[in-house]
Amino acid sequence: MALIINDRVKETTTTTGTGAVTLAGAVDGFETFGAGIGNSNETFYCIAHRSLSEFEVGRGTLNGSSSTLT
Repeated sequence: MALIINDRVKETTTTTGTGAVTLAGAVDGFETFGAGIGNSNETFYCIAHRSLSEFEVGRGTLNGSSSTLT
């Protein structure tokens, strides 16, 4: 597992609460975490609410199937 930093990686999610974030696909013009970061690698992330002033930044690991970030 390596720390990977890449531009133009952005996905949506409907996950709420704490724990793993289920990724729901790339936003137009961006690539998925799987394509840009790679399975089982670590990266820095930012989760920002679309309409509220809520956000989280951190360092997470993409799981082996690229479906969740923990």
